[in-house]
Amino acid sequence: MQRIYVIATGGTIEKVYSEQTGAVQNLDSKIERYFRLLRLPDAAIEVSHVMNKDSLEMTGDDRQQVLAAVREKLNDPAPIVITHGTDTMVETGLLLQRELPQLQCPIILTGAMTPLGFEGSDGLQNLTESLFAARVLAPGVYVVMHNQAFPIDRVRKDRELARFVWKLHSDVNS
Repeated sequence: MQRIYVIATGGTIEKVYSEQTGAVQNLDSKIERYFRLLRLPDAAIEVSHVMNKDSLEMTGDDRQQVLAAVREKLNDPAPIVITHGTDTMVETGLLLQRELPQLQCPIILTGAMTPLGFEGSDGLQNLTESLFAARVLAPGVYVVMHNQAFPIDRVRKDRELARFVWKLHSDVNS
């Protein structure tokens, strides 16, 4: 049985429509409900909820909470998947890479451009691919989205294309 830790931090993947406000918000976690839809016969998924925030609202203290949660899981090493908002996913990943230089397992950051459960959502695909990537990638920090795995220091979000792309050496400020 392969243990995989999942650390939920919120982001679009966890957003729901609020009838009271008419807005899409981070209100309650729904990740576990989607794991029940998947066939994972030899995976033991252990979910921890650190926060439920849009990544644009995440602070340095929030990122430190994510780092602390990852460090705690690394006391008994197994692959880690972090669900995270896409806008600052790379920033959090770079912090993890900088603070955890001797990783023994992969850390995967994933999220969605459209919330889980919404028509056309990429959330379940990204979540499923992240679980697979966590089992096959070498130790390191990665973004896994839309059928691609990017090392954290080689990726950026392209807002116009609404997807992640390879970061080129000329992307100085990305």
